[in-house]
Amino acid sequence: MRVFLTGATGFIGSRIVSELITAGHEVLGLTRSDHGAEALTRAGADVHRGDLEDPETLAKGATQADAVIHTAFDHDFNNFLANCEKDYRVIEAMGDALSGSGKPFLITSGVGMGNGSPGQLATEQRFDRDNPNPRRLSELAAEAVAAKNVSVAVVRLPQVHNVEKQGLLSPMIDIARARGYAAYVGEGNERWSAVHVSDAARLFRLALEKHEPGARYHAVAEEGVLMRDAAKAVGLRLGILVRSLSPEEVPEYYGPLADFATLDLPASSEWTREKLGWAPTGPGLLSDLQHLG
Repeated sequence: MRVFLTGATGFIGSRIVSELITAGHEVLGLTRSDHGAEALTRAGADVHRGDLEDPETLAKGATQADAVIHTAFDHDFNNFLANCEKDYRVIEAMGDALSGSGKPFLITSGVGMGNGSPGQLATEQRFDRDNPNPRRLSELAAEAVAAKNVSVAVVRLPQVHNVEKQGLLSPMIDIARARGYAAYVGEGNERWSAVHVSDAARLFRLALEKHEPGARYHAVAEEGVLMRDAAKAVGLRLGILVRSLSPEEVPEYYGPLADFATLDLPASSEWTREKLGWAPTGPGLLSDLQHLG
């Protein structure tokens, strides 16, 4: 297939490019810069110029492919709601371009959208449309596009990591460096699911090739890593103290990430593994935290 890939020069997208090309697919990668265009060309992909701020440029890319994988997202957490609303518009624009085609369209979301009761694992079958996290807008947009005869599926991501980046933990590690100590909240029993970036890229390919319309897939290798253990691994690697924060200290320490720091986000991928034959093999989150670059 010829696949239009947004986020093609990003942390996950650049690995998806290699995964798709190795499997025999053609890639049309989105970029807004000369540097990104050069990287895509070196990787063996074709280049499409566009920008999330101009959804119609992405719609034009979608019309040039047999399938679309959408991984681009603006991760400025100071403007998280606005960026989720922008993602809705981008998905809507590409969905309009694909309307009536029946073409595969993979949309990226987060495993938190599959949360059930407190303490339970998020599952692929659950979607809370009233979730207070505005990331729900991406999946609401996916449902609207699916109604236009587009073969939509959702890939939900946990904390995607290697030794260079670790999802939401990356900005938290930057905070720890700046503060001079790593921290967790209370007893640190909050759990975050995780996956190595190479395993995430492979799941996107498998979801493209084997997906069922309307399905949601969880790219989860580890169901729940304790935040206390993550903070200790960071402290050990950076040679800084590790301490517990009281609830009152969380906003000052974490700033715009304070709401995320107290979330319990364990998630299952049992159904995904069965349906796609996906078996993650990459290093675990704690291992990568212990070997930070």
